[in-house]
Amino acid sequence: MPDMIRDLEITALVHGGRGIGHHQGQAVFVPMTAPGDRVACRIVRRKRRFIEADLCEVLTPSPLRREPPCPYFGVCGGCQWQHLPYGEQARWKEQLFSELMIRNKVVAADRLMPIMAAPEEWNYRNRVQLKCHDTPAGLVIGFYRHGSHFVVDVESCRIVSPLIQRTLQVLREELQAAPGRGSIPQVDVACGDDGAVRIILHTLPECRRQLRPWLQDLASRHRLNACLQSGRKDTLEVVHGPGDLIVVVDQPGVTLRYGPGGFVQVNSAQNRRMVSAMLDLLDLQGTEIVLDLFCGMGNFSLPIARRAGRVAGVEDYPPSIASARSNAVANKIDNVEFHAADAAGVISGYRVAALDLVVLDPPRAGNYQAARQLLTIRPERILYVSCDPATLARDLVPLVSGGYQVVASQPFDLFPQTWHIESMSLLKRNDAQTGEK
Repeated sequence: MPDMIRDLEITALVHGGRGIGHHQGQAVFVPMTAPGDRVACRIVRRKRRFIEADLCEVLTPSPLRREPPCPYFGVCGGCQWQHLPYGEQARWKEQLFSELMIRNKVVAADRLMPIMAAPEEWNYRNRVQLKCHDTPAGLVIGFYRHGSHFVVDVESCRIVSPLIQRTLQVLREELQAAPGRGSIPQVDVACGDDGAVRIILHTLPECRRQLRPWLQDLASRHRLNACLQSGRKDTLEVVHGPGDLIVVVDQPGVTLRYGPGGFVQVNSAQNRRMVSAMLDLLDLQGTEIVLDLFCGMGNFSLPIARRAGRVAGVEDYPPSIASARSNAVANKIDNVEFHAADAAGVISGYRVAALDLVVLDPPRAGNYQAARQLLTIRPERILYVSCDPATLARDLVPLVSGGYQVVASQPFDLFPQTWHIESMSLLKRNDAQTGEK
């Protein structure tokens, strides 16, 4: 079996970010390539219908290519598309999303909306996980190499917020002197819309006691919120500062606090635009009964509650529910309630057609069970927010087969320089009795 393909033309990009070409009747997937490239590549895996290969050399570059501005691109596993101008990235995301929805027969072509591209392609991330590896020469801090647990030493990152970049420089210097630095596998860094920065230092349980005073001193000197974590999220401990960060959504602004371990979208500017687009799409009339599944700290629930009759938010992480309740009180929104529970279990407690709207914003794995269960209570409308088009298409199949129609579906780019795609799809129940669509 030859281990090289010496001349391959890349014709398109595919879901997952790789380029695709064809060799002797088989599809060949090659990362870090662009449509129009001619490349030499090394075969790493051969299947019956396709080949996976690594890029060895760009023989003739595509006219679409640009020089990646990050010196770590291609080594660090965080970005896949820096070699493409941002306009091309957005165009391919829109095309790949549309093709997947149409191919799976879950969204008609005329119901697909243009992608909402990001206003900034750099410095957008408000949170990041820094990986650490202790060596005789010092602690290496950075990100995993693609497909491995090898830590690439990174001095700067083009896609993180300037607040996080400054904190990365602090950590690169200070962590070298941390007691028991070999027990630190990871540091999470996040920033709020108000400029506050929080770090979560992950460590082995036996090293917490000696690290606590050291971390408190570091956080005090650099004005950071700081936490310790040893394993699961229930071991989180705030050791300096309030712990909470804030994001602001809606007009006039709703200020949302979330604690360590809670979820927030990585792109604050795009999250605000997504909330605004959601409210325009829903066109709420002030009387709707709404269920928000996977509600987190109220990112969608509270803006919706301002315009609906009654909202119930559900999330299985109790600290996020505590944040959501506090956020409702702080923003003087009293027509909403929050419950710490499993989404699928809550659905069965509602009567058929008792809900005007159900919002789902599940993790990347989606939630096929919850989607199927919605057919037992048949809300008038369902808004599905997804960060993975593949699991979205899977979860829409039973809904579309069960009497719902996607009336609008729009991709959003929250992750420039990567292949990841966020999206929002609104479904409406087909009512055979009234002929309503």
